[in-house]
Amino acid sequence: MPTPGLITDERGLSRCAWAGTSAVYVDYHDKEWGLPVADDRRLFEKLCLEGFQSGLSWLTILRKRDNFRRAFADFNFDRIARFDGRKVERLLQDEGIVRHRGKIESTINNAHCAVDLRREFGSLAAYFWQYEPDKAARPRHMTHAQLMKLSRTAESTALSKDLKKRGWSFVGPTTCYAFMQAMGLVNDHLEGCLTRERCDKARRRFKPPVVE
Repeated sequence: MPTPGLITDERGLSRCAWAGTSAVYVDYHDKEWGLPVADDRRLFEKLCLEGFQSGLSWLTILRKRDNFRRAFADFNFDRIARFDGRKVERLLQDEGIVRHRGKIESTINNAHCAVDLRREFGSLAAYFWQYEPDKAARPRHMTHAQLMKLSRTAESTALSKDLKKRGWSFVGPTTCYAFMQAMGLVNDHLEGCLTRERCDKARRRFKPPVVE
């Protein structure tokens, strides 16, 4: 019987079912999602792209990711913080990205907030990794049933609340939890997924950055 939440490919390899059969999605699942990240640009990029995803599928955003990187200065938030109204209008004409004024302006706003956050904490990574959940609070075995209960958590709610207090936008608790899943603050690959153990090993080796 198939294991709920997993799919098996023609080679007999099992992975999380959300990866589907798209080569782009499978590559993202196998090589990125759930591996711990401490690079400020990647952290900022992911949180912004999660905002752009609102109302859309992540696969849609993933297919446009290179276009987003080109349009938003490879998510260098120091540069994005200098974008002005004319830049916003040009981005609204860019067919390679999601042309949503509110989400574009949110990315620029969040870049300003990111600059302030780095000034206070030394890095975005040091700030975000403070919200890594305690292991004791996590399910011992990540099954599909367990995962379905985790669209938001106490930690993602706290992160969302603090980011909003600091002026960030498009950072609700569900968005923040998806960010935590992707950036490796939690390992939500299911038991039996070919990538789960790889992420566990990477997390054991990973040294979370600390506030300077």
